[in-house]
Amino acid sequence: MRVYLDHAASAPLRASAREAWLAATEHVGNASSTHGAGQTVRRMLEDARERAAAVLDCEPIELVFTSGGTESINTALRGLWAARRPGTEVLVLPDAEHHATLDTAAALTAEGARVRPVSVDGLGRIDVTAFAAALADGRGAAHDWVGGTAGAVALATALVANNEVGTVNDAAELSAAAARAQVPLHLDAVAACGQLPLSFRRLRGDADAGAGLVAMSVAGHKIGAPAGTGALVVARTARLAPLLHGGAQQRGLRAGTQDVPGAVALATALEETEAQRESESVRLAALRDRLVDGIRHSVPAAVLLGDPALRLPGNAHLLFPGAVGESLLFLLDMAGISASTGSACQAGVAEPSHVVMAMGRSEREARSVLRFTLGARSTDADVDAVIAVIGDAVARASR
Repeated sequence: MRVYLDHAASAPLRASAREAWLAATEHVGNASSTHGAGQTVRRMLEDARERAAAVLDCEPIELVFTSGGTESINTALRGLWAARRPGTEVLVLPDAEHHATLDTAAALTAEGARVRPVSVDGLGRIDVTAFAAALADGRGAAHDWVGGTAGAVALATALVANNEVGTVNDAAELSAAAARAQVPLHLDAVAACGQLPLSFRRLRGDADAGAGLVAMSVAGHKIGAPAGTGALVVARTARLAPLLHGGAQQRGLRAGTQDVPGAVALATALEETEAQRESESVRLAALRDRLVDGIRHSVPAAVLLGDPALRLPGNAHLLFPGAVGESLLFLLDMAGISASTGSACQAGVAEPSHVVMAMGRSEREARSVLRFTLGARSTDADVDAVIAVIGDAVARASR
């Protein structure tokens, strides 16, 4: 039987989410229609919105259903950029963000955006002091800014937890820094959702209208909802231009016929994940620690990357000096074990991890990493299977 330790790429579909999706498909109708069938579906949609909003601790009207994390991130960054204050041109961007964010920022440079990078430390954590400095117009940050050192800040973005090495950032402090600087902030909570407590209301605090935390992204397939589901929380006071036009659905922020079964399944997965989060975090952290200890026993040179304590409970990201990650991945796959070398969005691209390099590691080291991510179906037997083969795999990959 295959051992699946790549839950950060995509988690198995929850039975409850599957059943909720199938039950919702029995109802025919467009949620924007005014007839009885349409209004029945509409009630299902808004009930799902209220349930999802309760988990994320936001107002139902603030929750916009999307197709997943990438769309949510694009909607937030492009929407904030298009609706930015006149005269603002800078996008504050930490170095170790997900490619959905990095690539969107790169695309915005063609529209006049100037990226102002912010360093992460050796554990992959965003430097809050550097982040706050970068938010201040024209004042110093951790290293040279692309396109110059001055300019008015249009928006900022940051990860709640790093999707590769699992390090948890101080999202509350990042949000507070953005609020003090009167800069709209987007938080990418895709990796954190289901593993950390997420409260949009608490993270937002008493931020003024249009500044501080104004948007937060989550994805369904990371928590056992169907792929193609997700959400973007958008504060009532936020100014966001829509990416899609053609209807007034979801406050006009995402036009088009809404996926009611997907919304119902997402809400179900969010509720079940949150109900199990505390106990599951304890279980996964214990499994992760046993996995790391077993790997280090078999491969003494292996190095755990990321914060050893403040990390996602199911994340074990290791550096294997002298062994190419792609070779390790192949050897483990042949042994029936699914892991990854980094973000699944870069799957099939043999390139060094930009996250590991941002942490100060060499390009060679950034090619010698593996990420094991555990989830709801992970067991002690899965850990034992990895420990049994990792020593031989590293030796072969090193040769």
